[in-house]
Amino acid sequence: MTPQQRIRLARRHAGLSQAALGAAVGVQRSAVGHWEAAQGKFPSMAHLRELALVTGVQFEWLATGRGKMGLSLDTAMDSVAAADALLVDDPLELRLIAAFREAPTRSKAPLVEVAEQLAELRTGKTRGGGKGQAAG
Repeated sequence: MTPQQRIRLARRHAGLSQAALGAAVGVQRSAVGHWEAAQGKFPSMAHLRELALVTGVQFEWLATGRGKMGLSLDTAMDSVAAADALLVDDPLELRLIAAFREAPTRSKAPLVEVAEQLAELRTGKTRGGGKGQAAG
């Protein structure tokens, strides 16, 4: 099975359209189409990682074809996020984490920056060591 076929199979197994997968990974639908095309391009490792997470398949299987497609129970349990493991009990914090996770990849850094700026306005403290630092 080719990498393109594995990507298509993972997407279909997850019940996602190309547009929905693209939105979840932070790319256009056309990028997913290219990844699935017979002579298509291979996604970056970062995008491949996101594809595996979003579709619930093993990264190694998606990247190389080795191993099993689905996550084992142990791997699925190891993947439980701290918020899902009830280490976070503040309802607002849980909402913030859920919104962050649902945001497209390209929107996540700006969301964090907005939250940091709001916190700075409230507390007067800056993250990363000093007021007025330019973002890299």
